Amino acid sequence: MGFLCKDSLRHGREMEEECLNTESVGNDDDADECGIEGDCAMTEYVNQTGVIENPLPPSVGMEFESYEDVYYFYNCYAKQQGFGIRVSNTWYRKSKERYRGKLSCSSAGFKKKSEANRPRPETRTGCPAMVKFRLMENKRWKIIEVELEHNHLITPGSGKFYKSHKIIGPGTKRTLQLDGPEEVQKIKLFRTVIVDAEGNGGVDNDGGQFGNDVLLPSQLKLKEGDAQAVQSFFFRLQLMDPNFFYVVELNEKGYMRNLFWTDARSRAAYGCFCDVIAIDTMCLTYKFEVPLVAFIGVNHHGQPILLGCGMLADETTESYTWLLRAWLTCMLGRPPQAIITDHHKTLQTAVADVFPRASHCFYLSRIVQRIPETLGELFDFEAIKVSLSKVVYCFLRPEEFEAAWEEMTQHHGIRDHKWIQTLYEDRKRWVPAYLKETFLAGMLPLQQNETAASFFEGYLDRHTSLKEFMDNYDQALHASRQRESLADMDSRNSSFMLKPRCFFELQLSKLYTNEIQRRFEREVEGMYSCFSTRQAYVDGQVMTYLVKEEVEVEGSKRETRDFEVMYNASEMDVLCVCGLFNFSGFLCRHALSVLNQNGLEEIPPQYILTRWRKDMKRSYVLDHSCRGIDINNPIHRYDHLYKCIVRVVEEGRKSQDCSKATQQALADMLSKLHLVEHRPPAM
Repeated sequence: MGFLCKDSLRHGREMEEECLNTESVGNDDDADECGIEGDCAMTEYVNQTGVIENPLPPSVGMEFESYEDVYYFYNCYAKQQGFGIRVSNTWYRKSKERYRGKLSCSSAGFKKKSEANRPRPETRTGCPAMVKFRLMENKRWKIIEVELEHNHLITPGSGKFYKSHKIIGPGTKRTLQLDGPEEVQKIKLFRTVIVDAEGNGGVDNDGGQFGNDVLLPSQLKLKEGDAQAVQSFFFRLQLMDPNFFYVVELNEKGYMRNLFWTDARSRAAYGCFCDVIAIDTMCLTYKFEVPLVAFIGVNHHGQPILLGCGMLADETTESYTWLLRAWLTCMLGRPPQAIITDHHKTLQTAVADVFPRASHCFYLSRIVQRIPETLGELFDFEAIKVSLSKVVYCFLRPEEFEAAWEEMTQHHGIRDHKWIQTLYEDRKRWVPAYLKETFLAGMLPLQQNETAASFFEGYLDRHTSLKEFMDNYDQALHASRQRESLADMDSRNSSFMLKPRCFFELQLSKLYTNEIQRRFEREVEGMYSCFSTRQAYVDGQVMTYLVKEEVEVEGSKRETRDFEVMYNASEMDVLCVCGLFNFSGFLCRHALSVLNQNGLEEIPPQYILTRWRKDMKRSYVLDHSCRGIDINNPIHRYDHLYKCIVRVVEEGRKSQDCSKATQQALADMLSKLHLVEHRPPAM
């Protein structure tokens, strides 16, 4: 079974089915579906069973033998968490066979208004917590959508007060039906089942079909031993990090289809740097042996940071949607403001579905890299390449770009070229002239000859095997985090500049990290190339300046260009047509020239971003692999003790004698801890 906290895949076949009742719980998002609503008598089944010990949270992909098993599982989970449940909808086919259901928190929806003189008070809150599940072709019931969050307070101790729990006896226990002890262990440890590759779950070499010529759903192309390597990889990471998170999607036959994983540090890092992410699918585009997808952010040093990884069996919209939803669920449903990807239609569709409010941009550098392979056969390819680059990089306004694009395509006779047409249709996602309203934190290379490097560069190439990559994964992560730690140290230990060239430079040297300061210094140097700053016209409180700059073009040639800068003195707002502030996160040389001409000695505070500051507070800065533990932080104490005890357990399980010795040592340890807990405080 696969695991995912939230998914909303729709099944087109449902619209062909019939149901017996069209009434549904208030605020149900499935307005186009229908079913039976009510608290129906599921107690007849539950009355004959006990409770599941420490039930896992429900998750997309979990499968059960019967409708009743789903209810039982969710009810046990609800009792543990402290809320009641009820059946809010059941869908039926014409044959009266149930094929879909929805279980909700007992506080879902709202009661119907009563005309009684003394109506009972409203006890429901419209709670969204629920699970949806449906009958699959293999006659098992599969959870297809989950919402875990409640809009009201829940406490584990309150479970006994709910109607759905009254019939769960505390004296008996019941376990889910699994294939054997090994499967039970996998469920408890990993929250999912991974089918091994040897003989029972590897790559299907017979063409991948079921009976009756039904095509087998796609699956990861694994070599012998790869599935076991994945399982060992996840097991090792989970032992190292108690908050390690991963998801496995299996196809109908039980083969691994898609994977996603991330660790606690990556999740914490996203909490600090959640404005822009890049989704690197280069391994899929260039057919690497490892079909890796990496979620990348950027930290306060401008360094790439890993926010999660996935492996996909194919590049379908369905697979991308599954992966993006898995990542978003892991990040507690907080979408980024901007997303950068390759120019890929199916990925574009998935991003629009999962992140409808985010700005979606394409890597300009990778589009430029594709010019030879897509236009290389044309007669005047070299001339086209030069013209295309000039049109993209040199025109700062949308209307200027469009006029130049039209002239270029007409001159070279490529207006009807399919790829050129596609680029033009998507121009607002990759041409710099259209991206100036989107904050990109320096993650999108926008200068000629700049490229987007892969996070795993040097650790992963086209021929790296899955096992090799998993061995290299820790090295890549450690190197990245070591670079961040060293940059932190350098920035903390550096003093402000002794001989700054201007007040702006001195101001930011006290605030920004060294790398961002170095990038800003290039703009300060560039002020000396801006030889003319004159006021062109005034519109109310907004003054418009023209800043002339000598820029280098086509090698050593230089030409003069005009940059329009708007300045509002009362609001201290400055905006340059080049758009560097949103592209990179600091003011450009043209804006600095205007501020300087107006006598400002400091950059206005709205243009000093917290995300670049050397004193930015981050919850993950302590490296738990080192000996330094923040004893005042309970989370750090917990993680450190967890890793220590895992090593004890690993040693203790090696033999019966070791096990007995471990149990005795743990008992002695607990006794000592109780003594410490009840010891009077020192005077």
